[in-house]
Amino acid sequence: MTQGNGGQSPINVTHHLKGIDFPAEKPDLVQHAKKQGADGEVLKAIEGMPEGTYETMADVMKGFGKAE
Repeated sequence: MTQGNGGQSPINVTHHLKGIDFPAEKPDLVQHAKKQGADGEVLKAIEGMPEGTYETMADVMKGFGKAE
């Protein structure tokens, strides 16, 4: 499995964002992931994503790929 930012795979991020309502800003993604029980590494990966509005899960994956 391909690993991304911080050793996290995209599946870890999408798992913790399941059921989120789009569009969503990055703080919304972080808050939702916390509610879903995401660990610190997943939260760090989301927090490293670019600021902006994410319209779909595909946009989230693009942002994940650009995470610092």
